[in-house]
Amino acid sequence: MRLVIQPNYEAVSRWTAQYISQRIRDYKPTKTRPFVLGLPTGSSPLGVYKELITMYKAGEISFAHVVTFNMDEYLGLDAQHPQSYHRFMWENFFSHIDIDERNVHILNGMAPDPAKECADYEQAIAAAGGIELFLGGVGVDGHLAFNEPGSSLSSRTRDKELTLDTRLVNARFFNGDVSQVPVAALTVGIGTVLDAREVVVIANGHNKARALHAAIEGGINHMWPISALQMHQRAIIVCDDAATDELKVGTVRYFMDIEKANRIPG
Repeated sequence: MRLVIQPNYEAVSRWTAQYISQRIRDYKPTKTRPFVLGLPTGSSPLGVYKELITMYKAGEISFAHVVTFNMDEYLGLDAQHPQSYHRFMWENFFSHIDIDERNVHILNGMAPDPAKECADYEQAIAAAGGIELFLGGVGVDGHLAFNEPGSSLSSRTRDKELTLDTRLVNARFFNGDVSQVPVAALTVGIGTVLDAREVVVIANGHNKARALHAAIEGGINHMWPISALQMHQRAIIVCDDAATDELKVGTVRYFMDIEKANRIPG
C-alpha cells in the first residue's frame, strides 16, 4: 500500500485529481474501451471534483469515454431529492464535464426490489469490464462506502443499515436534523471495491486519524473496514498532515521518504 502525505486538503485534492487525470490519459479510453471509474460522494471528494472540472475546462482531460459507478445511494430517496447522491453527483461533478449521461451509473434508492437492484449493479460493473480505479473516502470509524464496522470484507453490493455515528456525521446535509437522515443505504461491498484494479482513498483531517492508523498500522479487521485495503495489490491512501496524528513518527517518516517526490507544497 502507498501512503501519500500532503500538507493540507487542497494539496490532497490536487494530487488525487492529477493522478486520476493522468491514469485516464495513459489509458487512452475509446468508445469501445472506456475507462471505468468508481466514485464516492460526501465532503472528501469535493476538492478532487473541483480540480477535475478545472482540468476539463482547461482542455487537459476528457470524460467522453469514461464510465462511472458510484459507491452508494440512500435507500428511500429519489434521484431528485436535494440530498440524494444522484443530485450530489450531477450538481458537483457530472453537469460540469463532458460525460455521457448513459455512462453514469448510480444505485436507485427507490428501487422496488433493492436486492435485485444491487445484483443488477454488480452485473453492470462486470459487463463494463470491471472498475479500473475506485476513488473513495473513509469515515471516522473506518467505514468505506456505507460498509460500516463489522461489515464482511468480502461483501458485495447490498442494502445496509447505517449506524447512528454515520447518520450524525451526515446530518449536516439534512439541516442538522439526524431524524431526516435515512436509516439505510444501498452500497457497493468491500469485495466490490477490492475487485477494482486500483483503489485510491482520501483521508483528511484529524478526525480521520484513528481510521488512518487502523488502515496503515493495524491488522486487517472487519471493525475497521478501511483496513481491507492492506489486501489490495494497488491501493493508495492520500492524506493530509493532520490525518497522520495517530501514526508513529517512524511510519510517517518512512512514507514521507519514499513518496518525497510526490509531495505538493501547501
